[in-house]
Amino acid sequence: MSGPLLALDGVSINRGEVPIVHDVTLAVRPGTITVVLGANGAGKTTLMDGIAGLAQVTSGTIQLGQAPIGKLPTYKRAQAGLGYVEQARTVFRSLTVEQNLNVSKAGDGDLGMAYGLFPELEKRRNLQAGHLSGGEQQMLVIGRALVSSPKLVMIDEMSLGLAPVIVRRLMNAVADLLQFGISVLLIEQFANLALDVGTHAYVLRKGRVVFDGPCTELRGDADRLHECYFGSVDAGAGEEGLAR
Repeated sequence: MSGPLLALDGVSINRGEVPIVHDVTLAVRPGTITVVLGANGAGKTTLMDGIAGLAQVTSGTIQLGQAPIGKLPTYKRAQAGLGYVEQARTVFRSLTVEQNLNVSKAGDGDLGMAYGLFPELEKRRNLQAGHLSGGEQQMLVIGRALVSSPKLVMIDEMSLGLAPVIVRRLMNAVADLLQFGISVLLIEQFANLALDVGTHAYVLRKGRVVFDGPCTELRGDADRLHECYFGSVDAGAGEEGLAR
């Protein structure tokens, strides 16, 4: 594919009746990890919910694989190859790990991909998901998205509430998704970790794109990140999440 795998052009999104995302143009190219950064309340999750069909897109177009998906119901977008790992880290607690994966399996989806990426899950395949650690539950949620045979996986704040060592383990797994031919759109509070694995970055401020460029332009530059997040540079005053 020569063009973008996912392309947004002039997309605005409401949360209820409130405009949150304004005129966003964004592209995810095949074989890349695209990172979306921004302060709390910048509109990152609303952006992903709009792409997934869970929030109202009021203007603009969304294409997946050069086919329009903006008017499709959520399940049709999933069938078209869009996977979504939401913040909530919701698992079927009374079902085993393998049963959780099978619930999400679609078509010729293969549990082996999830187990290959997360051997920890294969060792616990017969354990009820409610007994997994928080990190293992996050692995399971990502694994569920993989067995639906997606072309693109959107991942929203997978690090919430997890220890840094687990976050790094998950980041390495996200990088490994490219080996399976799966591209990634990643929202992450650990900005520098995301920039380390990412290819291209967008920064949202008040629902608008204020940075669009290679991750290398932001990597390790706390002042530039702070300016993108908050609109001004204050050396030494960066948010905690920017330095993680």
